[in-house]
Amino acid sequence: MKSSETTYPRALTRRRFLHTSAAAAWAGGLVSAPAQESSREVKWLDEIQTAPAQAEALQKLPRIEDASGEPIKNLDTWKTRRREIAQWWLDFLGPLPQARETTPSLQIIEEDRVGEVIRQRVRYEIEPGLLTEAYLLKPAESAAEVKLPGVVVFHSTVDHSIRQPAGVEGKLEKAFGLQLAQRGFVCFCPRHFLWQDNQHFAAQEQVARFHRRHPRSKGMAKALYDGVVAVNILAAQPEVDSDRLGSIGHSLGAKEVLYLAAFDERIKVTVGSEGGIGTDFSNWDAPWYLGETIKNPNFGHEHHELLALAAPRAFLLLGGDSADGDRSWPFIEAARPIYDLYPGRPRLGLYNHKKGHTVPPDAESRIYDWFERYL
Repeated sequence: MKSSETTYPRALTRRRFLHTSAAAAWAGGLVSAPAQESSREVKWLDEIQTAPAQAEALQKLPRIEDASGEPIKNLDTWKTRRREIAQWWLDFLGPLPQARETTPSLQIIEEDRVGEVIRQRVRYEIEPGLLTEAYLLKPAESAAEVKLPGVVVFHSTVDHSIRQPAGVEGKLEKAFGLQLAQRGFVCFCPRHFLWQDNQHFAAQEQVARFHRRHPRSKGMAKALYDGVVAVNILAAQPEVDSDRLGSIGHSLGAKEVLYLAAFDERIKVTVGSEGGIGTDFSNWDAPWYLGETIKNPNFGHEHHELLALAAPRAFLLLGGDSADGDRSWPFIEAARPIYDLYPGRPRLGLYNHKKGHTVPPDAESRIYDWFERYL
């Protein structure tokens, strides 16, 4: 067991959050995507961009229009509308937790080695006076002059929290952090705020604690903030190429990656597995997510808007006909016209493995293909 502490200078003030996330793009627009050669695409891209057989029977989502109700036909119009949509969602989520002036220092609590991967459990201050933990995984051997891609890996709703993606406990199929590190990625696996430690899920207690600190904020504001802090930490690692960052999550974690992809443009590649993308597909009305407001018939917003905010970055939605599946197709369909505004082939699609709330081998294979191809 080893213990050390490293300090990184990068700040996470609210101003910096807005600068480094989607808001930077709202002001000036995202840079054009690089030319996308067909040889660089996953071989199954056509498949995940083809509507399922029963697509015509599925309820369509409202198209994304400009403020006057007209179709969005060019990037200039989208940049304006993007700014408005993003601001609406941030206002709805409520204030972010108190900003930090520096990226948190990491204290290494324990370290081990899994084959060619170094795995460290680290502790850091997520908010002033509030500590949390994560696992940091990285290849043991890499050329010093070669920077590696990095991925933020969110756990699902299991008691053992971050031990799942780090491969310490649970099914290997969801040990995304360990498996990506074995493939040459640096991974940071942060603990969700609903866990009081790495082995105990305490939703009601933890969300009450959060709302005492931040009474005007939705739970997803906290999850988003924590995700951005995780990106800052990952980007600051000396082995990491800060221009090649991605995120992945299953179930609870898939909800987190949707918001992170929408509001942090540093995330270039995303995989969301079985999160339930529709606000009525799963428990989005829970107080640790969006609350009961979304059940109001006049709510008027859906998560295809967040998919659109992620354009033109690569986003793969996985479903098993549980939380997500063929019924998720209208979200892809509704965001696609925004992706089509950008140069190059859109890297947005839905793969339904039809095997329930799991990550079967065929989905695993596509996850790693997606990251290796686009990150």
